[in-house]
Amino acid sequence: MTDPLSANRRNWDARAGIHAASSFYRDRDSSYWFAPFEWDALGDVRDLDVVHLQCHLGTETIEFARRGARAVGLDFSTESVRHARELAGGAVDYVCADVYQAREALGERTFDIAYTGKGALCYLPDLPRWAREIAGLLRPGGLLYLVEFHPLLHALGPTPPPGVDPGQLVLHDDYLAGRGAQRRDSIHTYTDGPDLSTDTTAYEWRHGLGEVINALLAAGLRITGLTETHTLPWPRWPQMIRTETGWWRLPPTDPIIPVLYGLSAVKDV
Repeated sequence: MTDPLSANRRNWDARAGIHAASSFYRDRDSSYWFAPFEWDALGDVRDLDVVHLQCHLGTETIEFARRGARAVGLDFSTESVRHARELAGGAVDYVCADVYQAREALGERTFDIAYTGKGALCYLPDLPRWAREIAGLLRPGGLLYLVEFHPLLHALGPTPPPGVDPGQLVLHDDYLAGRGAQRRDSIHTYTDGPDLSTDTTAYEWRHGLGEVINALLAAGLRITGLTETHTLPWPRWPQMIRTETGWWRLPPTDPIIPVLYGLSAVKDV
C-alpha cells in the first residue's frame, strides 16, 4: 500500500532539480512571487523572525531575507532544500522536515510571522493538525499569513484533463473535501524543462475555505483578513492577459472569479 506522503516527498525530490534550472524560477526576481495585497497584510518585516513553511525552492523566503527579516524556510523535500540553499547563497537558513514536525525540527523556536501557501495545502491531509502546529510556532501576537490557490481554481482544474479545451472554465474537480487522497500521475511539472522520468505519482487533498478557516479558529487563531483575487503569477488559461504587476488575469469578456486568496490570522496574547 503506497503511503501518499512518502510518494509526495519522492515526487517533489524528482521535481526540484527541474524547477531549480527552469526559467520559470531563475528568470524572476523573488519579489515577483508576492501580490501587492500580501505586503499590506505583512507590513514591514525588518528585524522580524519569519518562518516560511513548505517553502520548496525558497523564492519567497529569499524575499523576506532581502527585506531584512531573519528568515527560515522549511520543506520536506531533501532535494528542494538543497537547491534552495544554493539559490539563496547562504542568506537564508533552511530546514528539511515535514510541516507536521515543524516545531520539533525548528528546536521549539517561535516566530513573529509564519508564511505559507501557493500550492501547499493541497498536499496536507490533516488541516487541524497543521493549524495546531502553526499556532505553536507563533509568538503571542504573531501573524499567520496564508496565500493559496483558491479552491475554485482547483475545482476548475489547475491542469485540464485530456480532451478538455484548456481555455474553458469548466468544473471537473472537487471544491470541498470528502474523497480523501486524489492520486495524480503526470510526467509534467508546472515549469519549463524536461519531463519527470521517475516518481511521477503524487496525492492531493481538497480543502474548501470553510475547512481552512475552521481549522485555524479551532487552533486558537483569530482571523483578521481575507482577500480573494482574480490574478495569478502564471497564466493558467491561454486567454489570460498580463497585468501591470506582471501577474495574469482573465480578459474582461470572461467572468471575474477568485483564483487566489490571502488569509491573515493572529495568535492573541
